[in-house]
Amino acid sequence: MAEKRGSLSINSENIFPIIKKWLYSDHDIFYRELISNGCDAITKLKKLEMMGEYEFPADVKKDIHVVINPEEKTLKFIDTGLGMTADEVEEYINQIAFSGATDFIEKYKDKTNDDQIIGHFGLGFYSAFMVADEVHIDTLSYKEGAKAVHWECDGGTEFSMSDGDRTAVGTEITLFLNEDCLEFCNEYKAREVIKKYCAFMPYEIYLEKANAPEEFETINPEDKREDDVVVETLEEEKEVPGKDGAEPTKEKVTKLKIKKRPVPLNDTHPLWMKHPNECTKEEYIDFYRKVFADYKEPLFWIHLNMDYPFNMKGILYFPKINMEYESIEGTIKLYNNQVFIADNIKEVIPEFLLLLKGVIDCPDLPLNVSRSALQNDGFVTKISEYITKKVADKLSGMCKIDKENYEKYWDDISPFIKFGCLKDDKFCEKMTDYILFKNLDGEYMTLPECLEVKKIDPDEVENSESENKDSVATDAETGEKVEAEVVDEDGEAVDIPTEDEETKEKIIYYVTDLVQQSQYVNMFKKAKMDAVVLPDKIDQPFISQLEAKNQGIKFARIDADLTDTFKTKNSKKVEEELAKKSEEVSKLFKKAVKKDNITVKVEKLKNKDIASMITVSEEARRMQDMMKMYAMPGMDMGMGREGETLILNANNKLVEYVLDNQDGENADLICEQLYDLARLQQAPLQPEDMTKFISRSNKIMMLLTK
Repeated sequence: MAEKRGSLSINSENIFPIIKKWLYSDHDIFYRELISNGCDAITKLKKLEMMGEYEFPADVKKDIHVVINPEEKTLKFIDTGLGMTADEVEEYINQIAFSGATDFIEKYKDKTNDDQIIGHFGLGFYSAFMVADEVHIDTLSYKEGAKAVHWECDGGTEFSMSDGDRTAVGTEITLFLNEDCLEFCNEYKAREVIKKYCAFMPYEIYLEKANAPEEFETINPEDKREDDVVVETLEEEKEVPGKDGAEPTKEKVTKLKIKKRPVPLNDTHPLWMKHPNECTKEEYIDFYRKVFADYKEPLFWIHLNMDYPFNMKGILYFPKINMEYESIEGTIKLYNNQVFIADNIKEVIPEFLLLLKGVIDCPDLPLNVSRSALQNDGFVTKISEYITKKVADKLSGMCKIDKENYEKYWDDISPFIKFGCLKDDKFCEKMTDYILFKNLDGEYMTLPECLEVKKIDPDEVENSESENKDSVATDAETGEKVEAEVVDEDGEAVDIPTEDEETKEKIIYYVTDLVQQSQYVNMFKKAKMDAVVLPDKIDQPFISQLEAKNQGIKFARIDADLTDTFKTKNSKKVEEELAKKSEEVSKLFKKAVKKDNITVKVEKLKNKDIASMITVSEEARRMQDMMKMYAMPGMDMGMGREGETLILNANNKLVEYVLDNQDGENADLICEQLYDLARLQQAPLQPEDMTKFISRSNKIMMLLTK
């Protein structure tokens, strides 16, 4: 063929995406593009072989070789694919943005459906010009009688094409790197980038260094492979231990010295490409450690394997996370036909699942020219919804079938699930009945179990009846047993309010800090009431969402209100007296603690050991939490705001003393102490208040010594 010169034919609608310096955001991505093109070429030739149009020579391996040459500042990408004729170079290289893979698929789409072809994106070859001043192509087509072609271009629109001297079918691309990109012909950099983008490509990839000294290794004769090149046969002496205490002897052993076997940089059969039934637990764990460099064992995993209505495979791992010390951001690696695309593409991966670690391979993804961003269409949404559904199915199935293990995992996976419920309505709908809550006894319950009406123990009923036998009387005329009036300690009749069980069962009490709220916890336990423990920050928006999506469900912190369960039954007269005392003592406390907006209420509690406590309405406390979240420096976030009430127990001796000695010498001192003790059950005191509390405690102890 006579030497030909000409200009590259560029379609105007494609000129901007392919300008070499802006084609890709990451310049190292040219490794992926050129190796992917080599894989495409091999896949095409394999298809032709399957159709009887070609036969691979016995000594030819289907692989890719990358050769670095730091001295000459060059990089070579060599494949054993189908190669190109001069006409094909003209069509696929000189006419920028024409996709050879698309044309090939269209031509052979009805003949075979086996291997997918990676490169239906086009333009990948031109990524070479991001790092090279000049690029050469040497190629030989598989077609009978084809001639080798040599093509070169210096990065402008001018090219030259002539007969080449390549003798093996396939293509060799040579990059002459520019001075700014010499790092890419460094062996360690090349290895790092290839492992980043090409770790799971379907054909073996080998990295070589030009002019490197030849390396050898020694093997046993029985381990010799057909492709091993034997350099020398060695005789070595090996010491053999003697039997029954005899002296050790020496015997000669034959070894073979061979040229060091090349080791591919990639795994051509990644675990996600296998059927889940073919994978073992050990393989899943090894794959996790290798891909994510995480020494901890994952809790469990979900193997995605879908062929219809779109093709998608992958593995999602639920990692064990130390919430106190680690970030909970995970990594989802997205692949297209085993070619790495990017990490954590939110269009495909639901946002809440980005907390997980895993790989997803979807050949059908509609990618743009650089393979690193997704076109926004409904197909991508369907993929995202499918992934969400599979995760929800796995978790709900585990809760139903293997609840024991599900409970073991719950503390670790609850952030994922709660975050998912907040971010995805469909996921929330599927998972609502399988969210676990830990109660005060450390037992796990689902939301429906939390809402169940507590069944009464017959023994408790019997004890209760015996304790209240005086409340049963006999009618004088009929002789039938009737419920007698309940009276208080002063003989006054007590109105017993009837409880609406339907309303009662809808309230779920919760604790945010078992230590801080221990007094309230003890009160609940003594009253045989239960609560769930919600210690994490995500729990507050989470329960608000559950309330919004489940009509009739209400969450209330155990210090939100003082239910009738904790109070003694009082007559109307006693209630009036307590209200009067509340009004009187309120003035004393406002003066003592210097807070005019404090609400003080005197109640008779069953537990006489409790002197004071604070309740905060659920609405007010949630508002306070929100204000703290957005608080400006210097904003007063202390106690005593609307919705907070100081409860004084009239059945407690210390409170009785205050009520009877409001003008006493130490009344203010005791009031301040009672107030701070109540505050301590809610939250730690501010430094200044804690200093005063300690000083006051010392003063009170000194009074006791007098």
